[in-house]
Amino acid sequence: MSGRPGGEARRSLGRRDAAPASRAAGPGGQPGLRENILAATERLLAERSFTDLAVSEILAAAGVSRGSFYFYFDSKHDVLAELVRRAVSHGHQAAAPWLTGPQDQAAALRAGITAGAELWRARAPVLRAIVENWRTDSRLTALWLEQMQTFTDATVARLTADPAAAQRLAGQDVPALASALTWLGERLYYLAAIGTPPFDDQDTLVETLLFLWTSALAGPPGAVSR
Repeated sequence: MSGRPGGEARRSLGRRDAAPASRAAGPGGQPGLRENILAATERLLAERSFTDLAVSEILAAAGVSRGSFYFYFDSKHDVLAELVRRAVSHGHQAAAPWLTGPQDQAAALRAGITAGAELWRARAPVLRAIVENWRTDSRLTALWLEQMQTFTDATVARLTADPAAAQRLAGQDVPALASALTWLGERLYYLAAIGTPPFDDQDTLVETLLFLWTSALAGPPGAVSR
């Protein structure tokens, strides 16, 4: 991957700060160039693999110069990272009904899983790209592990705040269980996003994930214990 012209040191994809306010309008005061690059990249990912995608193709699709591209992003990996962070942010919004501790937990969990499935369908090009490429670049690896950990941490927080759940899961490694459920969801959502039966059927996907989550989290006390 080529760096930004001028030899400026790259920042971590996983912990990159938001673009400075001075960049909002872009070089020469042109508005929207950064969003054009992001939108063009997502469109291109619907047509080809991230591995085969060249920066020159992004420039042509976005209608921006090479200088404008590198004003905002270090590389195509950097663009993907921003698209992933946005998708994950929407993922947390989808999970919010259950994470807020509702009275009807089963209904809230179903709503969150359904919203997650719809998000993966809507953002399939981006999410397929990160799942298929996060082990190919150390910064993408750090990014995806960090983003997935945010879901694990949210699940752990939800479970530890629920006395009934804490009782049911007494003796269990709750962080490990939460991580397993998070990565299970990632895999099944991904299979759905690439049209793999039976998970290409959204009802099947949702019902399967709902059963697995409720079985793990709301099973009878002591059913699984050390």
